[in-house]
Amino acid sequence: MKNLILVTNDDGIDSPGLRAAAEAVIELGDVICVAPQTQQTSMSRAFPKDPRNGIISAQSFRIGDALVPAYGVHGSPALAVSHAVLELCDRKPALCISGINYGENLGLSVFTSGTIGAAFEADSYDIPAIAVSREAPISQHHSSEFSALDWAASKHFISKFAAELLAKRPPPPFAVLNINLPHDATPSTPFEVTRQSRQNHFVLARPSKRIFAEPYRLRVEVKTDTATLEEDSDIACFCHRHHISVTPLTWNLSCQLDWPDSTSKR
Repeated sequence: MKNLILVTNDDGIDSPGLRAAAEAVIELGDVICVAPQTQQTSMSRAFPKDPRNGIISAQSFRIGDALVPAYGVHGSPALAVSHAVLELCDRKPALCISGINYGENLGLSVFTSGTIGAAFEADSYDIPAIAVSREAPISQHHSSEFSALDWAASKHFISKFAAELLAKRPPPPFAVLNINLPHDATPSTPFEVTRQSRQNHFVLARPSKRIFAEPYRLRVEVKTDTATLEEDSDIACFCHRHHISVTPLTWNLSCQLDWPDSTSKR
């Protein structure tokens, strides 16, 4: 029996990036697409309460000669993955691809990412996962009106790293491979294995004077502190060298620190 590959995202079932990701792995096994019914960017691994949660709409995608089952799940990216694993897949997926996301996910900004959240949800079911993001204008990050993008480089690297993960899964503490591609990347663009930067990539701008009783959406901008940026980080690779950043991520947020002194007596 072929490997089953789950393809998901946080941009919604209608995102062209989702179909591009499915196209990238169609030759590597049986593919199923399960994604949020609507745009769910920046949901991280949230399970928000909504009366529509769990409503599932079935459809299918034609990819080459294959008819790929696809499901739109009302709920967050993590919820879509859980419904996929628990009731939509006929067997445990061998791999999860989350993306291709409109907009990069770098540095501390990964903690808000629904693309990353969906990948970690897959790993919570012991399914190795790849999160893939392509640089896009900030105006596209939360939009349901998708612009046409060139997916060739993204598909190339998805196929490459998916095949490698299917052949040999890295040992713990590896959980998720976070891949970020600049907008001008090609299949021949160099990639670097990086570490997550301590900096935010996207920062919230201070609002100007406004009326507190009226709704307001904080404005997002890209800001880098060049003086303290780590040269081996995902942000330096992506923003300064314009290479493809490939960052292995893990769950463990524990700080190995001998403080306070556990041997001291009170």
